[in-house]
Amino acid sequence: MTLGFLFYTFYDVSSIAIRLFMLCYIPQRHNPTTAMSWLLAIYLWPWMGLLLYGIFGSTNLPRERIVRHEALLKSLKPERKSFRRTASENPFCLQEELARFGDLAEKLGDMPITSGNDLALIDDAALFIKILCGEIAEAQKSVHLLFYIFAFDSLTEPLFDELEKAARRGVECLLLVDALGSKVFLKKDTERLTAAGVRVVRALPPGLLRRTATTARYDLRNHRKIAVIDGAVGFTGSHNVIEPSYGGKAKGRHWHDLTLRLTGPVVAELQGVFLEDWYVETGELLSRQESFSKPDCSGLGVVQVLPSGPSYPLQNFQRLVVAALHASREQVTITTPYLIPDEELLHALETAVLGGVKIRL
Repeated sequence: MTLGFLFYTFYDVSSIAIRLFMLCYIPQRHNPTTAMSWLLAIYLWPWMGLLLYGIFGSTNLPRERIVRHEALLKSLKPERKSFRRTASENPFCLQEELARFGDLAEKLGDMPITSGNDLALIDDAALFIKILCGEIAEAQKSVHLLFYIFAFDSLTEPLFDELEKAARRGVECLLLVDALGSKVFLKKDTERLTAAGVRVVRALPPGLLRRTATTARYDLRNHRKIAVIDGAVGFTGSHNVIEPSYGGKAKGRHWHDLTLRLTGPVVAELQGVFLEDWYVETGELLSRQESFSKPDCSGLGVVQVLPSGPSYPLQNFQRLVVAALHASREQVTITTPYLIPDEELLHALETAVLGGVKIRL
């Protein structure tokens, strides 16, 4: 028997084994459409399909990260109970339909609707950086920042300056950034902040095949944008910390984002989301005394936080959107830079249109 004969025999036998094994394995872990796509790829190219499935097949984070996340959620239960007490002490009235969505969101994310909040919408990147700088300049206890893209440029330089000043005067400054979204910053611009005392941590550093508590798939990213100052003032939305023309300056384009500045009980919920991600990445449980403060409940805003992502097994945000589409009666407006709908979302959109709802994308 020649070496070539042995190789082709091994290839043929192993290819059949791969096809048979994956025929049993994949349908148990994916919806029918996704499973059919993977099975077709593996049937045509068994070894290449197996390799690609090993890299991109699972949307779940490594088990170690999930365990950390669940442990932190349990430890935050006292704070979550206080959120609920705050909500019950500040009664509000919602339409039955909205209240139903609030109940669904609470079941998905374990965070209740809160009232007594004050909120302001910021639709300009320069104004967002200016307001955030002002809050950091007044910080006395803590500055917690979580961003997908964090970069040093002419727009964000004042933010770097304020972070340095805050850290040098003894404020706890924690910066959590996505390992790929902020890779330029992590490679070139962390030294000035860490030298001043700012703690910089990478979120979801990528791993190719072997994924552990400290690594994740290349396409599983942390896209959150959260800032919490002294546990009392929060920001969340779609602004990254970067000049808004990034990626499109040559064509005269820029990103148009929105951010909410928040005060009131809802800030504790944003802080809880930050604490979850910080603990998953570092294994460090931050001080409750430094992280939470007694909220000002004088505002009129009713707000609820719904965290989502691969740490949550129920696809929180998509489930809420699909439920809202099915309940829609007149018009739905969806504004997003990325729209890759799966079968469930497409069916919900089609059903709404067939029911006479005007859909604007």
